[in-house]
Amino acid sequence: MDERLFGEKQIPALRAAAADLCWLLDRGYASPSATELVGNRYNLASRQRMALLRCVCSEDSVYQRQATQISLDTVRGKELWIDGYNLLTVIESAMAGGLVLLGRDGCCRDIAGIHRRYRKVNETIPALQLIGQATVELGVSCSRWWLDKPVSNSGRLKTLILEQAQAAGWKMSADLDFNPDKVLRNSAHVVVTSDGAVLEQCRQWVNLARHIIAGQIPQAWVLNLTAPQGDERRPTVSV
Repeated sequence: MDERLFGEKQIPALRAAAADLCWLLDRGYASPSATELVGNRYNLASRQRMALLRCVCSEDSVYQRQATQISLDTVRGKELWIDGYNLLTVIESAMAGGLVLLGRDGCCRDIAGIHRRYRKVNETIPALQLIGQATVELGVSCSRWWLDKPVSNSGRLKTLILEQAQAAGWKMSADLDFNPDKVLRNSAHVVVTSDGAVLEQCRQWVNLARHIIAGQIPQAWVLNLTAPQGDERRPTVSV
């Protein structure tokens, strides 16, 4: 379905819709109503509208988010707090050939996200291995995963993360919490996430998902709807 909804023939209309949505958000329009207005104008399917919501934000939001972003070169010896499902699902999607959106703020996001249930897929363990190896290469002191306790199978994923960490010798832990977003927003440690609300309130964050995709998954289908021209289907800069 995504090959049809986000194929080359659809890109011009989607880019025009993204530009209109950016214009509205920059002028203070609420995201839901602005997305509905733009979606109706361009006759977008619900999944296309979801893609716009996940990759478009206001210029003020971009400024807020980038103000607290730090370089991956600066995290050596520091502790990373990871928005578990947020990071894992986008890496899984990239490895599986699914659509990954490169947002206006430079973050990579999958189109669906996690709601009430998580299901392990063929890419889960390879994705965990890429993430774990990235933390080793960055030289972090340790990484702490935060998983949504209400999401089904979070306990199993926590066990899997800890098993992979122990087998590989990674300095890694995992916790379940009813509101990981709140934990991450208030953390004094460097955060790994692409959640816009967290990015605008946390103290420091790094763009680990984009770094992994750009460096380790070059075949990933990455679509940048806010690019001014051309079909940039892959991130061109590792950050």
